[in-house]
Amino acid sequence: MLLFTPGPTPVPESVRLAMATPTLHHRTAEFESIFKETRRLLFGLMKTDEVLMLASSGTGAMEASVTNLCKDTLLSINSGKFGERFTKIAKASGLKSIEITHDWDTAVSVEEVLDTLKAHSSIDAIAMQISESAGGLRHPVEEIAKAVKALYPHIMIIADGITAVGVEPIDVTHIDCLIAGSQKALMLPPGLSILGLSHKAIETIGEGKGYYFNLASEMKKQQQNTTAYTAPTTLIMGLKAVLEEVESKGGIELLYSQTALRAKATRRALEALGLHSYPHSPAKCMTTIDDSDAQAIRDILKSTFSVNVAGGQDHLKGKIFRINQMGLIEPYEIVWVVNAIELVLAKLGRRDFDGTASRVFNEVYFNTMLGVN
Repeated sequence: MLLFTPGPTPVPESVRLAMATPTLHHRTAEFESIFKETRRLLFGLMKTDEVLMLASSGTGAMEASVTNLCKDTLLSINSGKFGERFTKIAKASGLKSIEITHDWDTAVSVEEVLDTLKAHSSIDAIAMQISESAGGLRHPVEEIAKAVKALYPHIMIIADGITAVGVEPIDVTHIDCLIAGSQKALMLPPGLSILGLSHKAIETIGEGKGYYFNLASEMKKQQQNTTAYTAPTTLIMGLKAVLEEVESKGGIELLYSQTALRAKATRRALEALGLHSYPHSPAKCMTTIDDSDAQAIRDILKSTFSVNVAGGQDHLKGKIFRINQMGLIEPYEIVWVVNAIELVLAKLGRRDFDGTASRVFNEVYFNTMLGVN
């Protein structure tokens, strides 16, 4: 079965082998050495002033960022399930919350954010997804962060990069907290989240807040190459192996360019079949198609062609399907996926199979690699 859901993503064999080595105690010099090297590699990935690893899913990092960086009112951008989650975290934490809401295919604008800040002076933190994986949407986070900081430098910018870190370059110049999760582009099992922090965020955290998700106490320990509480040793060993494998295969910049090219070629191939891309501003982490036969397409892909892609949630259930583009994916695998989708459309009587999908994918992907327009 080819796993092409946008998280969990397939775990490379080399990483599985790294995690299959004997379990280490987390309070040993041996593990501290692994932790130190993993932190070094993470600084290269995140490009932030500090990095923290938490034994939690990405939602834990979302909660930690909100509770430690927002003191009064959170502005959250809701264009999907995960933007909605920031609002729920703020309310559950006793914070005031203001929300900008859009359809799941529509990104927020810089002007909307600035207008909201002008109308609500109590806002001291903004939380938004770089890519909202509920619909495969890309928000203009860097542009928003730059505009906000120019007028309101005290406001903390929290960017959920769970489906963006490891997918594309992220300008963190004006971002105070960048969140990543293990089961997406980092190609690990779920259970490890990462926070990249700015110097301003570190100042704002101060003594921290909460117990398990107190970022001040966690930071103090991790700067000593250990953790405040039990570390997810196996996942950290796996993360080290992932980052080393990315380095060995040309580095993160090459992975970014390959991911962008693969996403572009996939979208062009499926649109050539008459399918429609759902979001107005597609993220590079996945290809999202809205279609009345979405559920049937997914079912036949899985049962007949051994391809597992994701569907939609809530009002989009049965109306979209989402194809992962995150991680180290070989071109021949994604060619099989688009070819299988064309075969499914033929089975549904939508169009005759003529090899269009694989031809268009190959033309876009390999002509771009060769520098042919």
